[in-house]
Amino acid sequence: MTLRKWFYLFWTTMLIGAGAALIIGLILQANDQQFGLMGGKEISFNAATMLLGGAMISVLSQMGFFAYLIIRYIAMGIVKSKWVWDILQVILVLITMFDLIYLRHLGTDYSWLSYSALPLAMLAVALGTALWKVKLTNRNGFIPTLFFMTTVTAIEAVPALRINSAASTLFMMVPLLASNAWQILILSKVLGSKKEPL
Repeated sequence: MTLRKWFYLFWTTMLIGAGAALIIGLILQANDQQFGLMGGKEISFNAATMLLGGAMISVLSQMGFFAYLIIRYIAMGIVKSKWVWDILQVILVLITMFDLIYLRHLGTDYSWLSYSALPLAMLAVALGTALWKVKLTNRNGFIPTLFFMTTVTAIEAVPALRINSAASTLFMMVPLLASNAWQILILSKVLGSKKEPL
């Protein structure tokens, strides 16, 4: 990957993360009873804060993306069998779903069903992204994309998940999912190859 291609990936991902944060931030504020539409300075400050927060989240997403690419490269060198590596990724996706649903619910007064909305939404986005990736490249990209969009996104979202606040989780997850989906879908175009398995 050349420096020009990396700059393109970096800035477009940052714009997507910032835009997604602004959209979800305004939706969250519109549902807040104390949000006033007439406070011009307050809205512009909040919009700027949302854009900067989304840009920061997109940088976190990019760090996770490149970390995954490095780990994948090392793992493929150690495991040698793509089939075994794919099985390991599927197992890790299942563990991630179990962790996000059941283990987060332990020690709370809420039902485990209330904790299933976020993981199921993540899984739906991941499946859609993985199918789109297969369309753009080949069928070898399905499992790595599914793994990246679920497990890596969940690891990146740990700060918001630890707060256990729906608004904080949504504000972080939407830009993360948008940035991660953009990076994994555009990778083959940036590299100029349809054969790469991601």
